[in-house]
Amino acid sequence: MGSTFSSLYYHLVFGTKDRQSLIAADWEQRLYSYLGGCLHAIGGKALAVCGYGDHVHLLLSLKPIHGVAKVVGDLKGRSSKWVHQEIGILPFGWQDGYGIFTVSASNLDAVSEYVRNQHEHHRARTFREEYIALLEKHGIEWTEEYLF
Repeated sequence: MGSTFSSLYYHLVFGTKDRQSLIAADWEQRLYSYLGGCLHAIGGKALAVCGYGDHVHLLLSLKPIHGVAKVVGDLKGRSSKWVHQEIGILPFGWQDGYGIFTVSASNLDAVSEYVRNQHEHHRARTFREEYIALLEKHGIEWTEEYLF
């Protein structure tokens, strides 16, 4: 086989530690750009990044060589450090877990639109409600104990 071809798209969601609403409007775009840059540095691609106060959503593509858990851990670690150093919020951190969902190429536009409209979504529903809906939509079993 001469080359490897892939179409690996993911919708990644993770929240701040203890659901603290620390992501402020005056620097959130810088955070989203930083997350996109981290993905680019490893050969991945951020197609859409947005969030709201206590969480972020990323629509991203990865190569087959990327391990999802390693990429997510790296994103969270680097961005926490960035927030500490650049923004000065020392108690900032991300939750231990995350949600990641595969996305078909035919649904990229719809998921991208969903990610980019986080501020609009959260006028009507909380992150908890949104997250549970995503888990249920993707047929993922969950328990209250491990939800947040």
